[in-house]
Amino acid sequence: MSMIDANGITIHYEIHGSGPWVTLSHSLSCNLTMWDALAVSLAPTFTVLRYDTRGHGQSSAPEGAYRFDQLVGDVVGLLDALNIERTHFVGLSMGGMIGQHLALAHPARLDKLVIANSTSRIPPEAAPLWEERIAIARRQGCAGLVEGTLGRWFTPGFRSTRPDEAARIATLIADTPAAGYIGCASAIRALDITEKIGAIRSPTLVIAGADDPGTPPAMSEVIAAKIPGARMEVLSKASHLSCIEQPAAFLRLVEGFLRS
Repeated sequence: MSMIDANGITIHYEIHGSGPWVTLSHSLSCNLTMWDALAVSLAPTFTVLRYDTRGHGQSSAPEGAYRFDQLVGDVVGLLDALNIERTHFVGLSMGGMIGQHLALAHPARLDKLVIANSTSRIPPEAAPLWEERIAIARRQGCAGLVEGTLGRWFTPGFRSTRPDEAARIATLIADTPAAGYIGCASAIRALDITEKIGAIRSPTLVIAGADDPGTPPAMSEVIAAKIPGARMEVLSKASHLSCIEQPAAFLRLVEGFLRS
């Protein structure tokens, strides 16, 4: 197990493969194992860095609200500690939000950017949903969020044909520290950077799941329209965790983009 102290916390990470660096950033309520399939597939061509976001997995989970500048500081602290000057960055959902902030704050550290199943803004009308989820995490722990989250994250067809994968992700959700969920959800709830991301200069690929209710393709269209030269792709028969529901198609898009 690899751990590094950076930006005031302990960060758990794993490195596989050889070639140019690519950093993978997972969603809320998951950990670096969300990327198992993609990491194995990219390792022959890239040096793959995965890490547990603050509040998740085996990284520190301090109490209190987190901010995206903190989550970006964790990434930069990890890159500095590993002497990584530049990296491609692939982020899904919360990871895509971190990627957008990273591209704005530290453009020199980024080669190409992939933003999957994400958004640049949480609309005000969604605030009560986030308040409710935070309240559940506070009252019941993240086990209370499993069923509702799985319903948003996977299509019914996937849950019935791949109960093993759905169960694996259910365990990740339930095992997320309440403090980590609440900390990251507080950052997500306040997200509003649509008017800033036009300054991103990294070559960008935006991926959406056609059946994603949480971050529907319309949210990805906004990101792709704002970032100069961004390309957008929609994966059919995929909900929120598109890298797990359509791993071959997700790999084809990401690898093709990073190698082009």
